[in-house]
Amino acid sequence: MNSLTEHLWFETTKRRELINITPKVEALLDKSGISEGLCLVNAMHITASVFINDAEPGLWQDFDDWLEKLAPHEPLSNYRHNLTGEDNGDAHLKRTIMGRETVVAITKGRLDLGPWEQIFYGEFDGRRRKRVLVKIIGE
Repeated sequence: MNSLTEHLWFETTKRRELINITPKVEALLDKSGISEGLCLVNAMHITASVFINDAEPGLWQDFDDWLEKLAPHEPLSNYRHNLTGEDNGDAHLKRTIMGRETVVAITKGRLDLGPWEQIFYGEFDGRRRKRVLVKIIGE
């Protein structure tokens, strides 16, 4: 069995952003030389997410609107977590809803995604450096 472990780094300009990271993960898969196996993509911060869905901008806005209704950023006093001096209580909840990681099968050297599926990094408390772990294992 072979493996590759790499980190993708992000520093967003906004508090909340969705970034299609599929091409970056595919490039790492090519680098790994693995043709059959699994690819784990994991957000390494508790206010960020990795998930799979459609690369359609209207849907991205729907996600942002929906998450903001479920866990609005303001008023900051809504969150006990913010009593610690933080202002990101909402981001922790958004991350939990959207998920920490995804695992994708690798078949014949390609990510085995459905027809519209793409891998996304969801940032819910941005404007600072954060990372995503990509771990590819197989043969």
